[in-house]
Amino acid sequence: MDSQPGFDVAALDEWIGDRLPGRGLPLRATRMGQGTGEANALYWLSRGEHTWVLRSPPAVVNAPGASDMNREWRILVALEGTAVPHPAPLLPGGPDGPLGTPFLIMARVAGFTPVGVLPAPYDHPGGRRELAFALVDALAELAAVPWRERGLDGLGRPEGFLDRQVSRWLGQLGGYRTRDIPSLDWLAGWLEANRPGAQRPALMHGDYSPYNVMASPRDTRRLAAVVDWDTGTIGDPLLDVGHLLARWTEPGEEPAIGVWDIEVRDGLPSRAELAARYADRTGADLSALPYYQALALFKLAIILEGSVARRRASRAPEAGQRAAMVDRLIRYAGLFAREEREVAR
Repeated sequence: MDSQPGFDVAALDEWIGDRLPGRGLPLRATRMGQGTGEANALYWLSRGEHTWVLRSPPAVVNAPGASDMNREWRILVALEGTAVPHPAPLLPGGPDGPLGTPFLIMARVAGFTPVGVLPAPYDHPGGRRELAFALVDALAELAAVPWRERGLDGLGRPEGFLDRQVSRWLGQLGGYRTRDIPSLDWLAGWLEANRPGAQRPALMHGDYSPYNVMASPRDTRRLAAVVDWDTGTIGDPLLDVGHLLARWTEPGEEPAIGVWDIEVRDGLPSRAELAARYADRTGADLSALPYYQALALFKLAIILEGSVARRRASRAPEAGQRAAMVDRLIRYAGLFAREEREVAR
C-alpha cells in the first residue's frame, strides 16, 4: 500500500470495505500532480482495475466556506440525473473517518483540465471554439437545475445575495489586510452604487473557469465534467458568467489575472459571442454584465489577498508577485466597471 499520501491507506481501505469494488485487493493512493487540485488535495485511489478520485481540504483554506466537502457532496448528489456534467459521487467521509477530516470519493472522469497548450481534438481553431461554447452551455444547464426539487433548499441565502457581496468580501479582507490596495475603495463604492436588480436565484458554481472543468477527449461540444463544487451556493447565476468572462482574454489583451489559461487563443470566441450564447440558451438579460465582471474580479482579488498576507507574514519572496496580481485584478475590475476592458494591455 502507498505510504505517500499522508493518511492511513489501510484504515481507508477498511472504511471503504465492500462499498466499492475490489475488496481484498491492495488499495493504492497516489497524490495527483502539484498543479492539480491547488485549492484541495486530490488523490487517485485504485484497487486492481478499479480507479476513483478522493478529494479532501487543503492544510490552509483560502476563504471561509471554501473547501467544504459536505457542501460539495450535497451538490454532486443533487446534480445526479441532470444535464450538468459532473463527477459521480460515490462515498462521503466525515471528520471521524480515516482521514480525520471531511472528504469524498468520486468516480473517475475521462477528461483533462483544458489549460495550457491543448492536445487533440482541441489543437485546431474549430475544436477550441467548440470548447469555449461548451463552457457556456454547462453554465446554462446549471442555471436550469430545479434546486429546490433537488434538495438544495438551505444551501445558501438567495434573498439579498447580491446586496451582501461587497460588505461580505470587505469583511473578510478586514481579517487579514496588511496593506493599501490601489483603487479598491473606489471599486467597492462603484459596486455598491451600481448594483443591478436581483436575478432569479439559481445553483451557482462559485469559481467557474477552465481550471475547474474537464474537457472531453472526444466530444468537443460538451464538457466531460464541471469539478470543484466546494464553494457552490444558491445565488445570482450571472456572477458565474461574470467570473468566466472577466478572465476571458481576447486578441491583443493580457489576461486579467496575469497568467494564461488556454494559451493558444486562435479560434476562441469573443466575450460578446460567449455572452450572446448564454443569453440565447437561458433568456437572461446580460445588460449588467460589466457589473458582474467587476464584482467577480473584486471577489477573486480579496480571496488572493489572503495569500499575500500569509506570504508577507512568512517573508516569502513571492509575496510581491502575488500582491501585484491582486492589484492587477482590481485595476481590471475597474476597467470593466468603466466598460474600458478592450483597451487593457
